[in-house]
Amino acid sequence: MIKVGLVSLGCAKNLIDSEMILAMFDREKFALTDDPKEADLIIVNTCGFIASAKKESIDTILEMAQYHAKVAVVGCLAERYYEELKSSLREADLIVPLRDYQDLPALLSHLVGSDGIAPLDPLKRVISTPDYSAYLRISEGCNNFCAFCAIPYIRGHFVSRPFDEIIAEAKQLKAKGIKEISLISQDTTRYGFDFKGQKPNIVDLLKALEALDFYSIRLLYLYPDEIAPELIKTIGDSRSIAHYFDIPVQAGSDHMLKAMRRHGDKAQMMSLFAAIKREVPDAVLRTTLIAGFPGESEEDHAETLEFLQTIRFDHMGAFTYSREEGTAAYSFAHQVPEKTKKKRLDELMALQKKISYENNKKRIGEVMEGLVVSYDSAHGLYGLRSRWNAPDDIDGSIAFSSKKPLKIGEVVQVKITGAFVYDLMGEALE
Repeated sequence: MIKVGLVSLGCAKNLIDSEMILAMFDREKFALTDDPKEADLIIVNTCGFIASAKKESIDTILEMAQYHAKVAVVGCLAERYYEELKSSLREADLIVPLRDYQDLPALLSHLVGSDGIAPLDPLKRVISTPDYSAYLRISEGCNNFCAFCAIPYIRGHFVSRPFDEIIAEAKQLKAKGIKEISLISQDTTRYGFDFKGQKPNIVDLLKALEALDFYSIRLLYLYPDEIAPELIKTIGDSRSIAHYFDIPVQAGSDHMLKAMRRHGDKAQMMSLFAAIKREVPDAVLRTTLIAGFPGESEEDHAETLEFLQTIRFDHMGAFTYSREEGTAAYSFAHQVPEKTKKKRLDELMALQKKISYENNKKRIGEVMEGLVVSYDSAHGLYGLRSRWNAPDDIDGSIAFSSKKPLKIGEVVQVKITGAFVYDLMGEALE
């Protein structure tokens, strides 16, 4: 029996690829293991998005190479730097870029000296998330070509996944007892734009998924200029679609938005968030910002801080600009010094820290319904995932006490009794 281990790095979209790769192996000839010391084959599914992710990928490959197993490198780093890795990364026994995934079964079979490895199948995954929760991919690639982003060069142009295939997989997940699905892609709101007549679109997909009676459906990564009033209304009217809007804006300055080659402007975004708050009063807002994009002035930075103060997001992630080869911004003039980037990042985070705490304090007394996701026996506290926090560990956490024992994956109601900067505290209702 050949033992296979896999390390999945990067985003949830990469995780789905990893789950599909694990499902390729015939269980009569292969066994899966999470212990690298036991493995005969270790697959590292890499991320190649920004500098920190690339470093983590290389470090992980080198770490896995210390074991006796064969090491296969796949994923975004392998796609983006295939030739460089092939000539310099001697620790890897096999490197397979995304464009060669159709050859992955044969290449892996040759590496381990065994057959029993099937082609990748989007309807066959080894779900690695908890047994009540799963991600559901609805498209691949991106057409936006933002100046800072390498994703279109790595993952290719935007392609919507066939509607019937998504529904078929959703039904499989429901049959396995999954209660919560999170829809993911590089550009979730664009779903269906490449179909004839641009139908079915994201609203049609949501309504079809809603009919399957999941407890929770969450959308991640919504592009600001593609969020139509119909989508806002569909989310707001739904009991099962989380009233949660993950909308990366990247900047709050028109000068920066134009330089980043983002669609739309600040006025449009202000109007969008006003509409969301008006139509969905209990909406949870999350965003992402970039600090120190080339050409960003102190005035631009001040505008972004003002935008942050005005919208008052519940959750915000911010990163210093990473200069990525092959992107438009790589060759831009007026690159911002690292020290300045870090200072601006600190200022963004300091303001968001204040906003998050103020927002969280307003939630004291609120009753949140959600899934029990963890139990801390040392402190006697459970963890809750409600519409307020996504499953990707970016948002804050909700810890709560209960007078009776609860099961992981159980639906409970929790009254919020305390607030911290990013987290909440509560107690289960009887």
